[in-house]
Amino acid sequence: MPCILIGAHDTDIEIQAVGASDEVDTSRPDSSDRFTAKDVLGCNYLFRGLSEATLDRIAALAMRRSYDKGAIIFAQGDEGNALYGVASGRVRISATGLGGQEVFLSIMEPGDTFGEIAVMDGLPRTAGATALDDTTLIMIQRGDFLAHIEREPQLSLHLLKLLCTRLRWTSELVEESVFLNGPARLAKRLLVLAKLHGRSPNQLELRISQDELAHFLGISRQIVNHHLREWQKQDWVELGRNRISIKDPAALHSFVAEGNPSY
Repeated sequence: MPCILIGAHDTDIEIQAVGASDEVDTSRPDSSDRFTAKDVLGCNYLFRGLSEATLDRIAALAMRRSYDKGAIIFAQGDEGNALYGVASGRVRISATGLGGQEVFLSIMEPGDTFGEIAVMDGLPRTAGATALDDTTLIMIQRGDFLAHIEREPQLSLHLLKLLCTRLRWTSELVEESVFLNGPARLAKRLLVLAKLHGRSPNQLELRISQDELAHFLGISRQIVNHHLREWQKQDWVELGRNRISIKDPAALHSFVAEGNPSY
């Protein structure tokens, strides 16, 4: 099951590497489904492949907490004292730069986890988390998790894989920012989000506003709207209210590969 990873930060986001495979996993339940603690942990790269008994023991550490729409789960700079997973609802991960500009890094849906890095090193959160809907999270406290790692040493290998995946992803994002211009980055971001959140391989539809998409890329909504309108004329995408459907992913892939072809 793919999970989302968007930002170019060492942030508290899900660690599945985007771009590692072109396959789309359609086994993910609809986002209205409520996940158990074990369901959520089973989606995480850190725990995938562990025995059922081990997952049961880790899930037993989890608490469940509910947040209203718009509630701040934690702020950038807060103590990294827990690992979180989404049982229902959605969570936005964002960071604020020195100039006060907020950039959206990720949207977490049921089955996604976040907070792995901070829960391991105990350093302040490098991003904030906000509930986009009425949301229920599972939470595992840092002290409980570290104590469990001491009892389950095989988790150390998973942690090493986590760090290697983060390094590969950071390298890819640096290359993207250097070699791709704004329109190509927008096209690539649409493809990544659609791959991870499309309902099926043939139905690449995103629930996202143009404002949110602009925040993901750190560019203006006007620029995003201009290029989406151009792509709609080309019949590459279809635009709706807080919705973007990709009708011709091959055209967007070619656009990214070529950098910025003429319309």
